[in-house]
Amino acid sequence: MPRLRLPVRLAARRCRRDVAGSPDGAACIAPAAPAATLRAQDRGAGWTWIRDRYKLDSDQSAAPGLPAGGRFRRAPMADRMLQFVRLEQHQPDKRAVGQRREDFAEIYRRFDTAEARAQSSRCSQCGVPFCSVHCPVNNNIPDWLKLTAEGRLEEAYEVSAATNTFPEICGRICPQDRLCEGNCVIEKDFDSVTIGEVERFITDNAWDKGWVKPPSPRRELGRSVGVVGAGPGGLAAADALRRLGYAVHVYDRYDRVGGLMIYGIPGFKLEKEVVLRRWKLFEDAGIAFHLGQGIGAGEGELSFEELRSRHDAVLIATGVYRNRDIRGPGAGLDGIVAALDYLTASNRQGLGDDVPAFDSGALNAAGKRVVVVGGGDTAMDCVRTAIRQGAVSVKCLYRRDKANMPGSMREVKNAEEEGVEFVWLSAPEAFLAAPDTPDAAAPDTAAPDAPAAPATDPLAATMAASAPGASGTSTGPGRVSGVRATRMRLGLPDASGRQSVEQQEDSLFTVDADLVIKALGFDPEDLPRLWGADGLEVSRWGTLKVNHRTFMTTLDGVFAAGDIVRGASLVVWAIRDGRDAAAQMHAWMQGRAAAKPADAQIAVAAE
Repeated sequence: MPRLRLPVRLAARRCRRDVAGSPDGAACIAPAAPAATLRAQDRGAGWTWIRDRYKLDSDQSAAPGLPAGGRFRRAPMADRMLQFVRLEQHQPDKRAVGQRREDFAEIYRRFDTAEARAQSSRCSQCGVPFCSVHCPVNNNIPDWLKLTAEGRLEEAYEVSAATNTFPEICGRICPQDRLCEGNCVIEKDFDSVTIGEVERFITDNAWDKGWVKPPSPRRELGRSVGVVGAGPGGLAAADALRRLGYAVHVYDRYDRVGGLMIYGIPGFKLEKEVVLRRWKLFEDAGIAFHLGQGIGAGEGELSFEELRSRHDAVLIATGVYRNRDIRGPGAGLDGIVAALDYLTASNRQGLGDDVPAFDSGALNAAGKRVVVVGGGDTAMDCVRTAIRQGAVSVKCLYRRDKANMPGSMREVKNAEEEGVEFVWLSAPEAFLAAPDTPDAAAPDTAAPDAPAAPATDPLAATMAASAPGASGTSTGPGRVSGVRATRMRLGLPDASGRQSVEQQEDSLFTVDADLVIKALGFDPEDLPRLWGADGLEVSRWGTLKVNHRTFMTTLDGVFAAGDIVRGASLVVWAIRDGRDAAAQMHAWMQGRAAAKPADAQIAVAAE
């Protein structure tokens, strides 16, 4: 009998499946991916399996080879998938703008099962799925979309969770318009599949059904790993290493698990319960958390050398927390704050913590004219938080235009709906002081290099107030009252291909402000100095140097992953780095164990 070959997708499972029950042998599926080939080599069980799999008519089942006419009835596939030609893209309904402005609850309502199945069925099941290619964790997106469309939701969750530690979080906060959905093959003419919302639905539904279980190793390996940083990268690595059987200890200087997911991202994008339930799951898995534990030589801190001595390997996944600053006259005025300080205060207050800086109004936008400088996702978080706190007005200054904004266009649209005003092609030149700032003309407050100016000029007062050594009669440098900005224009592309920005002449203007939030991005802290780790080398950008194949730093047995290596980036990239680093740490520790005497390699059986 000639060999019969039919394409079949195996839901990303690269395992061998045998079909038994025939004296002539078994048919099997070769473990190639993404589309395996069915090799039916017998007339018994193999043909029965084909008939059941492809829903053949009963009168065709007796055929020893191909069915009559050589045609298979593939209607079920057509009914379930490829529905983009008749079904329009539908995002989950948003809450009304008036409601959204009043609280920090998530703005998108969840798909119900029927909606999720319908939107999943729009997938074209591409032979080369560009959505997966452009996903940092290479999610098997077409597979779990197909399973969802078929109503096989538990299997869809298993496939989704196989490549992503936090699928429900990525479904909420990933910029899908720049990643998977932006590269969907049907995007051009039919609008992309709503991949992010289906991903969120799959895992939220799994939580509701009780399908999400703590990671459980097959056996305990008797070795321990220390992870510094309880953000997405550190947690992804901790999860992967725990599944392999390591005793995992996570150290973090903050009092809650989650890093920027808990303190940096507002609740209207990611409700905190979503992160907190993962924390509980990891604790149930046996991962030990040492919260409020800093690393370094300060009081109450754990020295880096002591940390290394406790564990067989150490992973540094601290992220980057140092805010990029603004230079210029008046940059030291009161009322000019860092984005992370502002967002952390808001999130802590929402979690029920006592936040004096929020209560005093220093980090609270209520009743104020707010200006946010920057154009990334952090800037979008700040402007939308200020709206919810009751700001009188909220403006966002960005030096490029809307098309060149690095933040998610979806977030920009949401901010505009909620009342944020964007001032495109604008950059701050100076920060103006309130009229009660000390007299700029006074000899002891004049800026050393500033020209003489009338005391009523707010820019002169600002320069005096912010000059090094300025004193005057007040106890502080004064309070901000406005931002003096200049118009910009886009020039020729630079070496990176991005258009440069140039200042327009005679284009100064002033924006009134009681609170200015700097959202210009983040840089890494000087870990070698803070931790007293002289052998820990850094790049010219301050990120840790690693072997990018093994994730090992310049210290033996010390690995690093996430933003502390690649610089400020997306949560999904931190997850990818954490999982990859865990695999390399496991390989390194297994290699070391293989070099020891045999009696040192005995693993303790799991209870």
